[in-house]
Amino acid sequence: MRVDRSNDGVGSAERVSTSGLAVVLVRSHSPSQISREHHDQKTSFFSSLLVRSGKVLHIGASNYKAWHLAKALKCQALNGWTPFASMQVQYNLVYREEEREMIPLCVDEGIGVTAWSAMARGFLAGNRTTDGQGQTARAKADEMAKRLYFRDSDFVVQKQLASVADARGVPPMQIALAWIKGRRGLTAPIVGVTKIAQLEQAIEALDIELSPQERDMLESSYETRRPAFE
Repeated sequence: MRVDRSNDGVGSAERVSTSGLAVVLVRSHSPSQISREHHDQKTSFFSSLLVRSGKVLHIGASNYKAWHLAKALKCQALNGWTPFASMQVQYNLVYREEEREMIPLCVDEGIGVTAWSAMARGFLAGNRTTDGQGQTARAKADEMAKRLYFRDSDFVVQKQLASVADARGVPPMQIALAWIKGRRGLTAPIVGVTKIAQLEQAIEALDIELSPQERDMLESSYETRRPAFE
């Protein structure tokens, strides 16, 4: 459950008909909305109150920069507030920039990391083409994916992913998820599905163990890039 500044978390629990929440995520914000220092203090204080009240088991953060997370953790420690237990980041085979600072920081602090956009908005499923077209309605109309994931090197990774999947006789989605599962510091991918079959395929990916050679092949063509969201 994600909670913005206007939401105290209790209302979220009531809307999903439960007496409590397992995890509440504090979303990063634009500096123009509120000062970061004030934001950290306010959200950390009220999130800690939710945990102490028994309404929430854990609090996490979403889309923070590494320096921002470090500052928030210090604020929580100095005030005796409940620390973040998880961090949600953009992470997949064609976007790995969080390996530089965020994931190592989370490993050092004992914070679990979940990956959103694990399939790169469907790009890694292999249904996007270099001319900007696609095999599905979403693939054809998804301008965000074109902005984020249509570099030449991304298509090379897409092709290598398809090769590994073909050799195993499984969908590319399963290999992409299996790759995340085996990455140091990653707790789990976040998967969005519209069909039961997609959910079943995602669950089956848990049983796939990639070889060192397969991982090398999947990772060899990645090129660093600017952060997707400044």
